[in-house]
Amino acid sequence: MRFSAEKVLGLYMLAILGITLIGIVVLTPDIGSFSHKAAANYYLESGLQDTGSANIVNSIVWDYRGYDTLGEETVLFTAALGIFLMIRKKA
Repeated sequence: MRFSAEKVLGLYMLAILGITLIGIVVLTPDIGSFSHKAAANYYLESGLQDTGSANIVNSIVWDYRGYDTLGEETVLFTAALGIFLMIRKKA
């Protein structure tokens, strides 16, 4: 029995998705095993010295998590631009 290239590609993609999902389930830590208190204590104790900012929330968002924040802003900008381009009136 011969399979078309599309069916073979679909089976490969399904296998990769299945392996990925199984890996995520196996590698996910148990509920309650991760403690965010260590990171929170570090931010509170070292935030002023590391960043020079008295506003701890601002220093966490922009200094410690800067790349993450930049990625989130890029996604929001891209979504807003896409919506604008879809609903604009054509001249």
